[in-house]
Amino acid sequence: MAKTFPTCLKCNVGILVPLSDYGREGATIKYKAWVCTNPGCGFNIRIDNGEVSLGKEIRESTK
Repeated sequence: MAKTFPTCLKCNVGILVPLSDYGREGATIKYKAWVCTNPGCGFNIRIDNGEVSLGKEIRESTK
Protein backbone atom coordinates (compact mmCIF):
# COMPACT_ATOMS: atom_id res chain seq x y z
CA MET A 1 0.00 0.00 0.00
CA ALA A 2 1.42 3.38 -1.01
CA LYS A 3 1.78 6.07 1.64
CA THR A 4 0.08 9.36 1.00
CA PHE A 5 0.94 12.60 2.72
CA PRO A 6 -1.31 15.62 3.35
CA THR A 7 -1.47 18.66 1.10
CA CYS A 8 -0.02 21.79 2.68
CA LEU A 9 -2.90 23.87 4.04
CA LYS A 10 -0.85 27.08 3.77
CA CYS A 11 -0.17 27.02 0.01
CA ASN A 12 -2.40 24.16 -1.24
CA VAL A 13 0.35 23.33 -3.77
CA GLY A 14 3.03 21.39 -1.89
CA ILE A 15 2.79 18.21 0.13
CA LEU A 16 3.79 17.92 3.78
CA VAL A 17 6.52 15.29 4.10
CA PRO A 18 7.92 13.93 7.37
CA LEU A 19 11.57 14.29 8.39
CA SER A 20 13.31 12.24 11.07
CA ASP A 21 16.37 12.98 13.21
CA TYR A 22 18.51 11.50 15.97
CA GLY A 23 18.33 12.51 19.63
CA ARG A 24 21.25 13.35 21.92
CA GLU A 25 21.72 9.70 22.86
CA GLY A 26 21.51 8.53 19.25
CA ALA A 27 17.92 7.26 19.38
CA THR A 28 15.85 7.76 16.25
CA ILE A 29 13.16 10.44 16.45
CA LYS A 30 10.61 9.60 13.76
CA TYR A 31 8.66 12.47 12.26
CA LYS A 32 10.45 15.22 14.17
CA ALA A 33 9.37 17.71 11.51
CA TRP A 34 6.92 18.07 8.65
CA VAL A 35 7.96 20.32 5.75
CA CYS A 36 6.13 21.58 2.67
CA THR A 37 7.67 20.42 -0.63
CA ASN A 38 6.87 23.76 -2.31
CA PRO A 39 10.11 25.80 -2.03
CA GLY A 40 8.18 29.07 -2.25
CA CYS A 41 5.99 28.17 0.73
CA GLY A 42 8.44 27.18 3.46
CA PHE A 43 5.77 25.97 5.91
CA ASN A 44 7.10 23.59 8.55
CA ILE A 45 6.20 22.08 11.91
CA ARG A 46 8.95 20.89 14.30
CA ILE A 47 9.16 19.23 17.69
CA ASP A 48 12.11 20.37 19.82
CA ASN A 49 12.47 19.25 23.42
CA GLY A 50 8.77 18.43 23.56
CA GLU A 51 7.66 21.82 22.20
CA VAL A 52 5.89 22.20 18.85
CA SER A 53 7.00 25.16 16.76
CA LEU A 54 5.47 26.43 13.53
CA GLY A 55 7.17 28.23 10.68
CA LYS A 56 10.74 28.52 11.94
CA GLU A 57 13.20 29.49 9.22
CA ILE A 58 14.43 26.51 7.23
CA ARG A 59 18.18 26.46 6.70
CA GLU A 60 20.88 23.98 5.78
CA SER A 61 22.65 22.21 8.61
CA THR A 62 26.30 23.00 9.20
CA LYS A 63 26.96 19.39 10.24
